[in-house]
Amino acid sequence: MTDYATLLKESGLKATFQRMNMLESIENNGHMSIDAIYEEVVKKHPSLSLATVYKNIILMVENTVLVEVPIEGRKIKYELAKVDHIHLVCTKCGEVEDRPHNVNADAVFSSMTKDENFSLSKQQINLYGVCAHCQEAIAS
Repeated sequence: MTDYATLLKESGLKATFQRMNMLESIENNGHMSIDAIYEEVVKKHPSLSLATVYKNIILMVENTVLVEVPIEGRKIKYELAKVDHIHLVCTKCGEVEDRPHNVNADAVFSSMTKDENFSLSKQQINLYGVCAHCQEAIAS
């Protein structure tokens, strides 16, 4: 389990109970929209407003605690920042699965950035398609 207080402090943010509960919800669920984060956190803190959740999520993205995962035709989802990885994004149900980087893909990106004299600092690869569960539902 992540030490949310340390994570926030290392990113220059105060470790408020709202932020720590948001991070816990996101870590427990993987990838969440702001609405889903709000629905989860308001169970413990009924007085928390949706505006407070928005404000804190934006602040945590700006301070690299969270990462946005764009989903075509749906609301952005958020995850805790971690080592670079690939997202498999289902365009039917909106689920996001993490996969480790492939050594061959890393070689292509390294070559590409070298050829372009581009200094790569981080990468986010999102592959869009239909997950196995949705494919089964379509076939039925």
